Amino acid sequence: MSMEVTAWTSLHRAMTARQERRGFSAATLRRIVAFARPHRRRLGFFLASSVIGAVLAVATPVLAGQVVDAIVSGRPQGVVVRLALLIAGIAVLETGGGLVTRWLSASIGEGLILQLRTAVFDHVQRMPVAFFTRTRTGALVSRLNSDVIGAQRAFSDTLSGVVGNLVMLALTLVVMVRLSWQVTLLALLLLPVFVVPARRMGGLLARLQREAADHNAAMSTQMTERFSAPGATLIKLFGRPDHESAEFTRRAARVRDIGVRSALVQWVFISALTLVSALALALVYGVGGFYALRGTLAAGDVVALALLLTRLYAPLTALASARVEVMSALVSFDRVFEVLDLEPLIADRPDARALPVGGGVAVELDDVRFSYPAADKVSLASLEDVATLDTRGGVEVLHGVSFRAEPGQMVALVGSSGAGKSTIAQLLPRLYDVDAGAVRLGGIDVRDLTADSIRRTVGLVTQDGHLFHETVRANLLLAAPDASDEQIWDALRRSRLDGVVAALPDQLETVVGERGYRLSGGERQRLTIARLLLANQRVVILDEATAHLDSTSEAAVQAALAEALAGRTAVVIAHRLSTVRAAHQILVLEGGRVIERGRHDELLAADGRYAELYRTQFATPSGPVEGPSDATGGAAQPTIGAHAPR
Repeated sequence: MSMEVTAWTSLHRAMTARQERRGFSAATLRRIVAFARPHRRRLGFFLASSVIGAVLAVATPVLAGQVVDAIVSGRPQGVVVRLALLIAGIAVLETGGGLVTRWLSASIGEGLILQLRTAVFDHVQRMPVAFFTRTRTGALVSRLNSDVIGAQRAFSDTLSGVVGNLVMLALTLVVMVRLSWQVTLLALLLLPVFVVPARRMGGLLARLQREAADHNAAMSTQMTERFSAPGATLIKLFGRPDHESAEFTRRAARVRDIGVRSALVQWVFISALTLVSALALALVYGVGGFYALRGTLAAGDVVALALLLTRLYAPLTALASARVEVMSALVSFDRVFEVLDLEPLIADRPDARALPVGGGVAVELDDVRFSYPAADKVSLASLEDVATLDTRGGVEVLHGVSFRAEPGQMVALVGSSGAGKSTIAQLLPRLYDVDAGAVRLGGIDVRDLTADSIRRTVGLVTQDGHLFHETVRANLLLAAPDASDEQIWDALRRSRLDGVVAALPDQLETVVGERGYRLSGGERQRLTIARLLLANQRVVILDEATAHLDSTSEAAVQAALAEALAGRTAVVIAHRLSTVRAAHQILVLEGGRVIERGRHDELLAADGRYAELYRTQFATPSGPVEGPSDATGGAAQPTIGAHAPR
């Protein structure tokens, strides 16, 4: 490898290496070793092949010098031929060894990437919902991509590079000193002229590269937010297109300027190194030729020294940047371990059991008290892009809430925003654990049940029915991977969506778009209800499932919900009180407490908070109405659970 190429490689690594500084404990290093343990056999072969490659690289210049000596001294032609064949054989071995080394490097590196990515992905899936509400998705994805790849380089590049370069450097110095210590010393004096510019230019280009990366990241964020369906709509309604364009152009122009400057700096750097390389070779030939003419150095030794010079500067330059590479890899490992060290708040107990299959399931909250966890329990400052985590948290939001829904019954939760209704909805499927009291399914505390058993039992439909950017079929099979086409179409029919899907261009294979934005709000909700029907869960939670829908869409969704709730235990959260009049029990929450409970007629007769909410929604100029009308004076909405006995 030429000095220029080696310097350029070193420069590139300095540009791309992270500049963070952290302290690393022995525990961190032990964890790195633990991750490497499954690859220890290949690592051994990898290091051995790197050492062999370094030895062969040094052998070639020595043999080339012997060829020159054989020619100058007039030795038999057979000697020159044998030396030439030996050089050719070494070249073949180097090529074959390089292929083996590359294969080992790739297999170890890619294996480590798979191992780390799987570990992080599986761990993140076990994190509580609070983790995802605080974390920047891009920062989390970065841990799975750039940081994992940075950690992989510790084994595939840095480790072998350090070992191979140390061996090559030692052998080269020994051979050069034996040939001529004077020429070797002079060659080493030029080393600072070679290495120092590389490090300084590397630092300059690294700063330019980071600035360009920051601008690119900002442009990427701007494009991601503005190119999504909600973002594009917002810009069209309230944005300033000229301002957005000017801001984007400003950043793009700065990236262009940085690119031009970087290209010039790189050209100057490579040109200077080419000059240094030529001067170094001139020095070797000049001083070596002087000693050769005086008879104190063989002509072949001069050639060997010139060839060995590239073997000397290459490892020295690479080792000069090895510390940056090692620290970069350690930072990457540390950032990956940072995520893995976050303890999931929800985990199965060793003796967790499954809920018995078959029959109805009662739902019970027994004197439940709950506060959302503080940020330091569920998040990292680096994932939130803040200097320090928000220390707020631990404020109780539910204060001794109790109720019970018998199998097949419906309990409705009503009240002002922030009263704690959605919090209860998240406690039932154990998205969070209570601080005191208990949440029970079928008489069993959810903390004593397996997560799989809870998922098979409890279904949740929110006001923002989330869909993946996949096909209709894929979104439905999330609930029942083994469902047949017949079962899928039956669920679509029962959710009043079969006609809509049948009219789509590719029917079940139609891609619904990001978050399902190619469908209307009512269609999205009915698709999530179809998913619920496929899952066939015995407990259904509806959290404002009909909010933000027009009357026509709500009518279709309500009809689908009536189908979904038939025979199931249901907990329904609704602001529109007309939709829960048939509930077996209505709970009125305020400030995290149940202040009223009873049936619709009973609560109206009590003339308390429920009656106040009802009058507010159904008020007319002539006074409160207890008839079939909505808050806008339109037709009455279908009632969830109208099938339920009164």
